[in-house]
Amino acid sequence: MARSSSGFVAGLTVAAVATVGFLAYQASAHVPDTLGKPQVKNSPGAPSQTPRTKKNPAALPGGSGTGERVVYALADDRVWLVGPDNKAQRTFTVTPGTVDPRPGTYEVTSRTATGTGSDGTPVEHIVRFAANHGVVIGFSAAMDGSTAKPRASKKLGGIRESRADGTAMWEFATTGQKVVVIQ
Repeated sequence: MARSSSGFVAGLTVAAVATVGFLAYQASAHVPDTLGKPQVKNSPGAPSQTPRTKKNPAALPGGSGTGERVVYALADDRVWLVGPDNKAQRTFTVTPGTVDPRPGTYEVTSRTATGTGSDGTPVEHIVRFAANHGVVIGFSAAMDGSTAKPRASKKLGGIRESRADGTAMWEFATTGQKVVVIQ
């Protein structure tokens, strides 16, 4: 009788370990890429839909935060550099990568004067502020001045701006600068 009960216990143990392994695998497939990465600081009530004026699409969107900040509107592919007086000092259009940041409030986490974009293009004035699905997201300017749309087959987080706009971003968005991403 001891043999049959030990075999039964061994069978239950194997079944339990297999079940726990299967459940752990299922759970890991549903973990957000940002878990444990404090790059996003979502503020309560942070706008995801911000009203814009049809008459002046370059006007700073209402509800995009307060104080000195960078505002990036995903739907408009537009950036505003906003001073401490809540007035836009500069606005310009950008060419987004294939992976967008999620709407929310971020901080500039790192900067690099020159480098190579993940698409192989030499870039300057790289200002990183977010990550999404394991892709680092930031602003940069191609050294050849190009702002062509990226190939959709690659996961790219570079938001391209002209060289003049890249210089303005570089001077404005130092490490720790607030970046507000709106829909």
